[in-house]
Amino acid sequence: MGKRPDLRYERKFWQSGLLAIAGVDEVGVGPMAGPVVAAAVIFPPETFIKGVDDSKQLLPEQREHLAPEIRAKAIAIGVGVGEVAEIDRVNIYHARVAAIIRALEQLSCRPDHVLLDGRRIAEITLPHTAMVGGDRRSFCIAAASIIAKVTRDKIMCEYDDRFPGYGFARHKGYCTAEHFEAVERLGPSPIHRTSFAPVIAAAQLKLGF
Repeated sequence: MGKRPDLRYERKFWQSGLLAIAGVDEVGVGPMAGPVVAAAVIFPPETFIKGVDDSKQLLPEQREHLAPEIRAKAIAIGVGVGEVAEIDRVNIYHARVAAIIRALEQLSCRPDHVLLDGRRIAEITLPHTAMVGGDRRSFCIAAASIIAKVTRDKIMCEYDDRFPGYGFARHKGYCTAEHFEAVERLGPSPIHRTSFAPVIAAAQLKLGF
């Protein structure tokens, strides 16, 4: 097992007097259905929760177990969503950025600094540090990834009830063989990203193009 996220990055800011450090991450960039969801999390200095890791490295039951503890120990949590219509209108990159900004705006206190998974985002006006692979390095970013993933999974399970037959509760909108087969058979649903190539191809196949 590789090294798990720790507090080394947060401590650099805490030791300089910046105490409200927000970890930010998003999930749902790659799927062909459903929203992109971002989360921002601020903890009291030196807070640490054993088992917190990049959400992709955890089983669903592990994420479900950790999410309530993260919520209980955090000072503030914000969640932002980029819906399918927005993704199709402005593209997934800009919808992702909008979801991240919304998550930060939903925090009940202003962060002194933001630790962001991925690359720097010019649209974020708060002081921030971007780290590629940050969800595997920073505790607060990893915690944000768990909150974002649990939130999005819940949304996709609700969509599974509304749009049966696609298997959203299982694949969460990602590009699995089961999902491709369902879209080819049923055509795109209202939550499919019609700007994404696999959805375009499936729609054309359904229409006989």
